[in-house]
Amino acid sequence: MISLFDISLQLNGFPIQKAKADLAAITRLSEEEFLKFLERQKHEIVHFHLHNNPFYNELTGSKIVQQWEDLPVLNKQNLQKPLQERLSKGYTSKNVYVNKTSGSSGTPFVFAKDKYSHALTWASNIMRFGWFGIDFNHSYQARFYGIPMDFFGYHKERFKDFLGGRFRFPVFDLSDEVLEKFLQKFKTKRFDYLNGYTSSIVLFAKFLEQKNIVLKEICPTLKACFVTSEMLFESDKKLLEKQFGIPIINEYGASELDLIAFENPKGEWQVNSETLFVEILDENDLVLPYGKEGRIVITSLFNKANPFIRYDIGDIGILDEKSTLQKPILKKLTGRTNDVALLPSGKKSPGLTFYYVTKSIIEDDGNVKEFIIKQTQLDTFEIEYVSAKELDSNQIQKINEAIALYLEPDLNFIFTRKMVLERSNRGKLKQFKSYL
Repeated sequence: MISLFDISLQLNGFPIQKAKADLAAITRLSEEEFLKFLERQKHEIVHFHLHNNPFYNELTGSKIVQQWEDLPVLNKQNLQKPLQERLSKGYTSKNVYVNKTSGSSGTPFVFAKDKYSHALTWASNIMRFGWFGIDFNHSYQARFYGIPMDFFGYHKERFKDFLGGRFRFPVFDLSDEVLEKFLQKFKTKRFDYLNGYTSSIVLFAKFLEQKNIVLKEICPTLKACFVTSEMLFESDKKLLEKQFGIPIINEYGASELDLIAFENPKGEWQVNSETLFVEILDENDLVLPYGKEGRIVITSLFNKANPFIRYDIGDIGILDEKSTLQKPILKKLTGRTNDVALLPSGKKSPGLTFYYVTKSIIEDDGNVKEFIIKQTQLDTFEIEYVSAKELDSNQIQKINEAIALYLEPDLNFIFTRKMVLERSNRGKLKQFKSYL
């Protein structure tokens, strides 16, 4: 089989062979050599943008920056201005890779990567998937993603899937009839791996559980499953392992940057230190030591088209105490900063708290398929859920008791049963949303 994937990147002007060779060289560096490489790369990317990017220059102001910690922290609001105003000298929308973020953080924007930097992103993906015996040029992917619904967008995406060795399962309708059709495809196609949104893949696993089917038994070629874009809970991971019969690998990435962390074969969430520099900062922009929870702030070490230097991605996390600069390990990712509920007592709770509380009760019997929680007032929350039968007063009582225990008493919950939950235009499910 010819290497269609590499060839299509090369034809589009992305120097994938050079990127692969350069990345391999970075991974072979000794610890001492790596520290020199990191310092040099940080210095070069800042120097480049200070001299070639008016937008970044304006952001840093005219002050002479003595050390790394003095550089400003970029946020998504800074980047919500026309791309033309943010591109570096020598770059136009014609000679860069342009895309837009999914907006799952509520703050979408358009971004650019120079072609070499984008090739490095792919080289990094290829290397990490390779840890599990997956080769983008030859492995066949079952892809659980959204798809544009307009004629041109739809067919363009399907053509890209063909070149990339992927078969797409659109995730906008995940009713049992549709999941049954998905299942039939696994019986007839020789898939090597699954990849896609966590919530959709989990829903497919629950469907298999009802039918008492292990996916690898009907599709023996499967090697691994990679979930992305949404939180993977421990209980869901166990369900996936049980119903798929293959390793479940958790990835964490951002389209504007790269794969940020990827579970390695030892089960550690290894941070990408080859193309990114990841810091954990407190609310005063001070760097926190390993083991402390704070804002995840990321520098793209190679992107010259668009500066992502000390960029606050809007997530909260912890780097493990055993991390090193060459091999940082993400110990915990606690979701988006904007997914925080404010309570009448003044207490702040991450949206995930509700999710854990309701998840533990709602999912005991497999009746409730999915749910989302919306905060509409300080003391009022709406839970929208999809289920075979309506929640009874006993279940609702249990949820209210658990919420009083974990959060605080006297909160109002409105339960609404839906046929289908609203997903973003990309097919993501946002579990908690505050409208305050």
